[in-house]
Amino acid sequence: MTPVLFDQRGNRKYLVARERLAFVYAASKEPEAISTFCLTLAFTGARISEALALTVSRVDTADEAIIFETLKQRKKQVYRAVPVPRALIPLLTVYGIEKVGRLWPWGRTNGWKVVKAVMRKAGIAEGLCKPKSLRHAFAVEAGQKGIPLNIVQRWLGHARIETTAIYASAIGDEERNLARRAWSSLELAIPESATDVYK
Repeated sequence: MTPVLFDQRGNRKYLVARERLAFVYAASKEPEAISTFCLTLAFTGARISEALALTVSRVDTADEAIIFETLKQRKKQVYRAVPVPRALIPLLTVYGIEKVGRLWPWGRTNGWKVVKAVMRKAGIAEGLCKPKSLRHAFAVEAGQKGIPLNIVQRWLGHARIETTAIYASAIGDEERNLARRAWSSLELAIPESATDVYK
């Protein structure tokens, strides 16, 4: 099924940049297991099941990447490397040093609950408190930062570029700046007290 950016009521299904940042800050304050799991999801856009399947051997320290098995493709053993910040690598390797199997021993339900709890602490709206919102946010922000669509497709493990292309329709800074040009002469008519809410 092709992802959509809005639900049936018109609510956005992805986190905007400031919500994503709030999530990362909140995750950084959590115990090691929760923190590393949440940061991995935020920085890679991985599906929750793909992150839960990770072992320390899939953290490529030399290439500063995480190797995910793409679990939604029909073929087994389809892997992809997703670059991650240099600072995340030691967090994962130190946390995983004594782990024999998977880095996080939880099932999908517990992983989902962990992410939801951290999102709530970050002040994210209840309707967005789910791991899929992080995946959508990763794709939207990558597109808005000018990452080529085929690279985003590879990082997300999408079989079809059409699936990835939906993320290009999110409103970004470029579109917002174009809109500002269209209504800039009207903006002066808005009372200053109305804009104080955002300061």
